[in-house]
Formats: sequence, C-alpha cells, structure tokens
Amino acid sequence: MSNSLIYEKASALIKVASAKGLTIATAESCTGGWIGKALTEISGSSSVFMGGLITYSNQAKIDLLGIPPEILEFYGAVSEPVAGAMAQQSRDMLSTDIAVSVTGIAGPTGGSKDKPVGMVCFGIITRGNKPITITKRFGNIGREGVRQKTVLTAISLINANLK
Repeated sequence: MSNSLIYEKASALIKVASAKGLTIATAESCTGGWIGKALTEISGSSSVFMGGLITYSNQAKIDLLGIPPEILEFYGAVSEPVAGAMAQQSRDMLSTDIAVSVTGIAGPTGGSKDKPVGMVCFGIITRGNKPITITKRFGNIGREGVRQKTVLTAISLINANLK
C-alpha cells in the first residue's frame, strides 16, 4: 500500500469538510499522530483540522484526555470503551464538529490471543451524538501496514460521518 493513497483520501476529506464548514479533531495512540500529519499535509487544512492529541501511553490517556483509570484497567487501552472515550474527550476539548480516535496493537509485539497484533479500535463522534465504536482486525501485516490501514480507516470514518 502506498502512502500516496492516504494523502489522496485526506485531501478529499479536507475539501469536503471545508465546503461544509466542519471542524475535525483526533486522538491517536497506535498511529502516533499520522492521522493529524495526513490532514495537515493538505493546504487549507487549518480551517478544518483543529488539532489532535497523541496519547500513546495509558498515563497520557489519563492525563491529557481525562480517561478514567478504571476504564483502562477494566477494558484495557485497546478497547471500544477507551476508543469511544478518547473520541468524546478530543471532540469536547477542541470543540469540533467531529472527532476520530484510534487505539490498537501495531506489532510486531504486544498482541495476545484476545487482542492480537493488527487489532485496532476506532471511535467516531459528531456534535450532539454519542461515540460510535468499531474494531478492525487487520492481521499481522507488519507495523507499517497496520498503521497505514488504521489511518485510511480513520479518514474514511470521518468522511462517512461528515454531515
């Protein structure tokens, strides 16, 4: 997979969001800011992309996003409840129309039987709604592959929820 596809999709997203006057925020774990990078590669993105939080560690999720420690302890960082909370908090903190979050296991280490390498949880939220969460299992396709598919999926989720 080519990174040019990511930037092509990001460019289309920025154009649509800009035309609709909508703003976007992100909360990223396993992608380390790549969604925000993809969006800010596009000229004019500053009118759409308000910012993002890279919360790679559990402590960053607690300190920067205000994720309750008990949610992290009970469900684990890679879970739909945490992804939903990340999306909610980033949208609220940055006062945007929409926010996306990602938390997953890019590999090659860190996976388990229940949460294998390539498992990524996504959260998406629009103003006035509760977060929607989904889990994708991309498989053990290499760290770069998991991260690329995660970024593309996140951009697609935002695009599908622009209203």
